[in-house]
Amino acid sequence: MAKMARIGVLGLGNWGTALALVWCKDGHNVLGWTVEQEVYESMMTVHENKKYLPGYQIPELNCTMEISDVTETCEILVLALPSSVILEVVDMLIPSLRPSHLLVDLAKGLSPSEEGGSGMISDAIERRLSDAGMSNQVVVMTGPTIAPEVARGVITNALVACNDIGIAERVSERLSTDSLILTPAEDPIGAELWGAYKNCVALACGLVDGLKDTIGGDNLKAALVLSGYSEGIGLLEKMGADPQTAFGPAGIGDLYVTATSPRSRNRTLGEKLGSGKSLEESLEEMHMVAEGVRATRMFLNRSERMGHPTPFLSTLGGLLDGDIEVENAVRRMVGAYEVK
Repeated sequence: MAKMARIGVLGLGNWGTALALVWCKDGHNVLGWTVEQEVYESMMTVHENKKYLPGYQIPELNCTMEISDVTETCEILVLALPSSVILEVVDMLIPSLRPSHLLVDLAKGLSPSEEGGSGMISDAIERRLSDAGMSNQVVVMTGPTIAPEVARGVITNALVACNDIGIAERVSERLSTDSLILTPAEDPIGAELWGAYKNCVALACGLVDGLKDTIGGDNLKAALVLSGYSEGIGLLEKMGADPQTAFGPAGIGDLYVTATSPRSRNRTLGEKLGSGKSLEESLEEMHMVAEGVRATRMFLNRSERMGHPTPFLSTLGGLLDGDIEVENAVRRMVGAYEVK
């Protein structure tokens, strides 16, 4: 059996909490950090995250609202944070970071500040570390992982990717459990890009569910998956992804579950938009972050700068901006598919 790890989970949304639960059950020593007073109190009083993962008690999980507690006691720091705040938290971590700390990045995609380099969040984290004179390893973890299913013990396969395959192998060995199977990989850029891009396709597929009383149906959803996925293969390869990553857990695996699961946040947001609600109304009804809106705008921004045509994403962006109505948008997105 792999040796017990001391794991700090920074961010106790549904994904961070589900991972904390799985690792606690596997005998690891886990400390959760949150900035949300109600989450902290819920965990400390009833051992349950009533806001994000109701129905699961985790008595073994210790919690704190003090970030230095995590760096003091843990060796693996799991950044289970929305992409919009992850870099702020890294800045908070840096003063108490030790050379032995390993960072696992669960946020995916293009960093909010678009700060130099590849523009990826993992790259932005590494640049911040480097500017502070540190060289801690950053591993990207991504895959088809619906959090409540992970909490329930459903067998789940995710990718852990690092530029150093030896580190990815060590992390996958230490953090895999009976139900969470982690596959090591060497393409962190591709893993992260697909982890973000699939949210755009899921958002489009959700529109179909919102249109179920009119033109929505499984045939239409399949056509949108095909159109969005094929556009992604071309765009992401241009952005530096290994083409093979499109066919693994971070690519087609994650895309499938996020586009079809009733529990997927991005699909749910798309369903609200498809049923005629505005983006503002739809976002107001959800207390969890749906990353697809930000991802769509960032990929569009990048593809325009590269001069790479993305009719699927352009149409989705037009819908989010309120420039195209939903049935017209869906027709255009299906039409974006070309036989290469």
